[in-house]
Amino acid sequence: MKKTLVATLFAAAVLGGIAHAEEGGKCGSIPQDKWMTKDAMKAKATELGYEVRQVKVENGCYEVYGIKDGKKVEVIFNPETGAAVGADGDD
Repeated sequence: MKKTLVATLFAAAVLGGIAHAEEGGKCGSIPQDKWMTKDAMKAKATELGYEVRQVKVENGCYEVYGIKDGKKVEVIFNPETGAAVGADGDD
C-alpha cells in the first residue's frame, strides 16, 4: 500500500512539473506589460556578444537568433529580466 501511494505521489509530482513547464515554458507566465521591449532585448543580447539577426516571441520567452563566435545560435531569454534561460536544443 505504501509503495503504491509513494509511486502515485511521485508520478503526480512529475506530471505536474511537466504540465507547468508546458504551460509557462522556461519563462513562466510573465504579463506582457512587464516585458522589456524587443529593441531592449536586442541591445541586451548584443551586449552579451551576439550578432542579432532576429528577435521572436515563442512560448512566453524571447528567442534571439544570431551569430556568436562564428556560429549560428538560438538563445532563449526571460522577457522581463533579459536573462538567458536556454538555447536551441535544450530540454
